Amino acid sequence: MQILDGKALAQNIENKIQKEVEILNKQGITPGLAVILVGGDPASQSYVNMKAKACKRTGIYSITHEMPENIQQESLLQTIAMLNQNPNIDGILVQLPLPKHIDTTAVLEAIAPHKDVDGFHPFNMGRILANLDGFIPATPMGVITLLKHYHITLQGKNVVVVGASNIVGKPLGALFLNENATITLCHIYTQDLAKFTKEADILCVAVGKPNLITKDIVKENAVVVDIGISKLEDGRIVGDVDYPNVSPKCSFITPVPGGVGPMTIASLLQNTLKAAKLRPSKH
Repeated sequence: MQILDGKALAQNIENKIQKEVEILNKQGITPGLAVILVGGDPASQSYVNMKAKACKRTGIYSITHEMPENIQQESLLQTIAMLNQNPNIDGILVQLPLPKHIDTTAVLEAIAPHKDVDGFHPFNMGRILANLDGFIPATPMGVITLLKHYHITLQGKNVVVVGASNIVGKPLGALFLNENATITLCHIYTQDLAKFTKEADILCVAVGKPNLITKDIVKENAVVVDIGISKLEDGRIVGDVDYPNVSPKCSFITPVPGGVGPMTIASLLQNTLKAAKLRPSKH
């Protein structure tokens, strides 16, 4: 069993980004990322802080617009419109989830597609499905980058993705399809989950339910990518996979924390750098 070390790979990616940012600086460009945080959800605040620190490490300018929980949707859309117009901001990211009274779809669609570094705009989603270049959501992008780094063959493999969200499951399925894998997307209405997971050469789980995946429903020598993250009452951070019992059966497995999480942030920085390189020249 080999551990897929997302932390070490993310560090390598950040080092490369830092060098590229220095090259852009010489051309008078500082990549800029604007994050919008609505309300005081502790998990969201922690993610936003991690993103800000990563920007600082790599030389990307970042600004966080913190807004109260009860903000009106119109005010939020006005902020996005302002950031769309700001030539120094290359990427705009709205931290999800948003409060119930706000239409998340309307907010995500308001972000200019060329600044949509989260890859959630339908324009970028459509480009992934059509296997065209665009902004890929950070978590799915991080998963594929991690698997390729360890030279894990994707073509022709049976891939099962558990969790069919727009943020992770659906785009991840599309990326595997683009790599010529055979893909099964499972979700809350899937009957007999074990029937599918037992057949998976590569099993990706993104649900947020501790110990959902037990060793009896994992194929021998499978590659297991645990994208879920939960905090237990005793303060431990765990994924969706019963790691101590499942890992001996795997050929490769991601730890939680230290697997997909750092890759998500590294991928977001890669998207921000990409957006900065596409910045319309001032000439």
